[in-house]
Amino acid sequence: MMLQTLRRAALAAAAAVALAACGNSAQQGRGAEAIQIDGSSTVFPLSEAAAEAFSATQRGGARVTVGESGTGGGFRKFCRGETQVQGASRPISAEEIQACAAAGVAYVELPIAFDGISVVVNTANPVDAVAMAELRRMWEPAAERTLTTWRQVNPSWPDTPLLLFGPGTASGTFDYFTQAVNGREGASRTDYTPTEDDNVIVQGVVTNAGGIGYFGYAYFDQNRARLKALSIDGVAPSEESIADGSYPLARPIFIYVNADTLRRPQVQRFAQFYVQNAGRLAQQVGYVGLGDAATEMLLTRVRERHAGTAFGGRQEIGVDIEEVLSRPLDDGTGAAPAP
Repeated sequence: MMLQTLRRAALAAAAAVALAACGNSAQQGRGAEAIQIDGSSTVFPLSEAAAEAFSATQRGGARVTVGESGTGGGFRKFCRGETQVQGASRPISAEEIQACAAAGVAYVELPIAFDGISVVVNTANPVDAVAMAELRRMWEPAAERTLTTWRQVNPSWPDTPLLLFGPGTASGTFDYFTQAVNGREGASRTDYTPTEDDNVIVQGVVTNAGGIGYFGYAYFDQNRARLKALSIDGVAPSEESIADGSYPLARPIFIYVNADTLRRPQVQRFAQFYVQNAGRLAQQVGYVGLGDAATEMLLTRVRERHAGTAFGGRQEIGVDIEEVLSRPLDDGTGAAPAP
């Protein structure tokens, strides 16, 4: 009887501790607003850095979570109103503009940094440089199941099996690369290993002597001891070549913020924090920040909730950000920017 009494007392004490912990956790969660970011795996390291830095300075104010379902997958969630911030490695497409308009989701477009899509190979590969025409030969639809070795691309290269790794079709990096290299967005051979996780591309190339893949510069920068980036048409990816636009696959990367949620103080604070600190954080994670003038223009967009896109649903190769920021914005509905 004494043993049963002691067991009941122990169970009651454990339950009380558990209930207290749950109460404390719920109390902490109730006071913090949730801000959800999703989208591009390329933008993920920058958004993650911004979320961590913001949370460190705004304790208890907001809980920022960052996902990476790809640019296309992220826009599907964003246009359904499921997320407040969308990372994108290309501008919003015409179909996504229509989806957001149909759901009544207005957005503020923010080019946030510059990236250079890096084409990487195994460190044991003797190839150091590639021409854009050779990249096209590797990745064009006509190469599918016919071009299978490095020597078929260039007779001076080794007769090693060509094993390709790259982003999946929901990726903005896939969209940009296929347009820049193959001349048409989405035009690509399909017999490669696709993934929305850039770390899978890293592993695929690291573990295969004939591996080749492409992704954002930050992922090469983090893995430069394990991978080799090819120069393209004589220019290697670097912060300098990306910043001055001489690298052929340099491009802007974006975040889109739900314009209506910018009325909420914490979302407004986070968006301003992200823009103000993007230059510093971009350098930390391996991207190139924008200049002061562009940053001020983007802060005005955030504060005044200027909705719409400057790209008209189309992707552009080799854009000048200052020129883009001077364009009028169009949200696809003909509506005026939110007051």
